[in-house]
Amino acid sequence: MKIFRPQLHSSPARARGVTLIELMIALVLGLLVSGAALALFVTNKQTYKTSESLGRVQEAERTAFELMARDLREAAGNACEKDLDVANVLKNPTTNWYTDFTGGVRGYDNTVASAGSPFGTAVQSRVLGTDAIELKSSVSGETAIDRQPGGPSADIKLGAVANNLQVGDIVMACNFDHAAIFQISQLNGAGNLNLVHNTGAAVPGNCSKGLGFPTVCSATGTYYDFGDNPPAVIAKLKATRWYVGYNGRTYLGQPSRSLYQTTLTNNSGNAGTVTNEITEGVRDMQLKFLLAGASTYVDPSAVTAADWLTDKVVAVNLDLTLEGSDRVSTDGTVLSRHLEHTVTIRNRAP
Repeated sequence: MKIFRPQLHSSPARARGVTLIELMIALVLGLLVSGAALALFVTNKQTYKTSESLGRVQEAERTAFELMARDLREAAGNACEKDLDVANVLKNPTTNWYTDFTGGVRGYDNTVASAGSPFGTAVQSRVLGTDAIELKSSVSGETAIDRQPGGPSADIKLGAVANNLQVGDIVMACNFDHAAIFQISQLNGAGNLNLVHNTGAAVPGNCSKGLGFPTVCSATGTYYDFGDNPPAVIAKLKATRWYVGYNGRTYLGQPSRSLYQTTLTNNSGNAGTVTNEITEGVRDMQLKFLLAGASTYVDPSAVTAADWLTDKVVAVNLDLTLEGSDRVSTDGTVLSRHLEHTVTIRNRAP
């Protein structure tokens, strides 16, 4: 006997799709999420560029100020005392800025040329409309003078080893009577204990071997024995020039600028200069000077020639304009900052 079992048939469920309205809502929500993520990415990228640009500007500020301030503080200083009479026996010392040690501080206004750093657009050429400054002083680490042979001699016996001195260096001998500037023509003895400052063919060379004041350019000149008037010392001299120049690179479609330092150097026994790029991104440098007895700072053009040659300049106001390396805003502008500091010249402080 067959048992009839009815077959159960389930009707298939109706498949539901996504309606057009739901699809449009999903697309809108996706666009909103994507837009928010994109905006966050762009904002973070812009913040990073701004922070990086600000960091570079601040690093350039620190480098420029630390190096310049050191030269500014030491300007016009010597190893003995201020306001000494100076006998400069170098040949034609006023011919080159780095052999003329009269004054110790000299500023150049934005349209006033300075010898050796002409205006122009070539690499290391000074930018028209920016200021420049020259600073001269003795280098720390002076060596005591023991004695000098009697009579008009060009020898100086040192009281200690002077390994920091070389033939061709421009140096200053001084005591509390006066100072004398000359070029070393020879060094003898272990540790350079015997220093010679004779006339010769070196550049610039000495016009006399007499170190007395006032200067007389002749074979013997004005004789003076620093060894008979202790304490007397010898120190190397330094001369530096700071200015804004073109560096040969392009920055945002424009010629890029940097802060440059030109220094006195000894080139195989002859005096010369070397120019180094200190930091890039320096757009402008403006200087103001405070004269003794004055209450306000003035531009370099307002300082007279006589003031430069004496000790009238007692402080310098330094204003550097620095720019970042990227465009940090929607209008395409770059980050720009001013570094402004006032530095007192220690040798001329009351």
